[in-house]
Amino acid sequence: MAVTIKEVAREANVSPSTVSRVISNHPGISENTKKRVRKAMKELGYHPNLQARSLVGKSTQTIGIVMPNSATQALQNPFFPEVIRGISLKACENMYGVYLTTGKTEEETYEQVVAMVQGRRVDGIILLYSRTDDRLMQYLLAEQFPFTVIGRPYKNAEHMTYVDNDNIHITKRITEHLIQNGHEHIAYIGTNMDFVFTIDRMEGYKQALSDAGIPFDEKYIIDDAQIKKEGKEGILKFLEDTAPLTAIVVADDILAIELLSYTEALNLSIPENISMISFNNILLAEYTKPALTTVDINIFQLGFEAASCLVEKIKNPDVLPRRITIPSKMIERKSVKKIK
Repeated sequence: MAVTIKEVAREANVSPSTVSRVISNHPGISENTKKRVRKAMKELGYHPNLQARSLVGKSTQTIGIVMPNSATQALQNPFFPEVIRGISLKACENMYGVYLTTGKTEEETYEQVVAMVQGRRVDGIILLYSRTDDRLMQYLLAEQFPFTVIGRPYKNAEHMTYVDNDNIHITKRITEHLIQNGHEHIAYIGTNMDFVFTIDRMEGYKQALSDAGIPFDEKYIIDDAQIKKEGKEGILKFLEDTAPLTAIVVADDILAIELLSYTEALNLSIPENISMISFNNILLAEYTKPALTTVDINIFQLGFEAASCLVEKIKNPDVLPRRITIPSKMIERKSVKKIK
């Protein structure tokens, strides 16, 4: 027979109502009592019926996670599994499950989110990205539905809770690092001006050049769309056409690793011919040859804090919007060379 809530209460020496409050992670219950009740639940093999509880409390105990494109494609980038790991840990601490969108296009994703909201399939939503023109954010604002954003909103930021790095500051810092090592011909590869983090990073890149008296040159910029369209041949042509290019800021580690393989086709060596700095500090970045100098943006913490803010918003709808800045830092390895 299934273990009952009364049996858990008896084992933990508390009332059944206290067990119920522990299951819903009620803030009025002490941590010691929560630990004792959860220990009893584990020892007895008790599993709360969250579906039944949701019918009573009008709560699904589920958080919706919105990907920038289909889950299949996005999860190939190590950023997304890691940020979801952070979200999942905080969700688990509060007895929430997670629900991933799987739309292959922006329109499909929008329709899925509308269905989530109108069907009350989730209690709140986390957007894993921030676009410059995102009707999804405006829809959630209009519906007054609990949500948080990973990334700075382009519009109405004062009305939203969001978690982000200081992308302007850190990109200025790494570009200055290249300049301090003697580089003046510095490219930025992998821009996508549909996303706000790219706009901020480009601003930091431009500020560093301007402060050093180096003119900004559009020819040193190549965007995601061009990379996807032209592939390897497009990158090789870009590297040839931008000589005497000596350094590159790359949008993320995965693209940087791809570029490492392309440079071999041109008989170029990293960092002997071209220095490189990228973003995200994924595990592979430490084991490439050479090991990549990269920016650790604390991906896990971005997810954890976004979930923490969302849970707070779900429990207290009147809480004011918050902006949380997660620290980031450059990890120096072997892909940058000092030149005269």
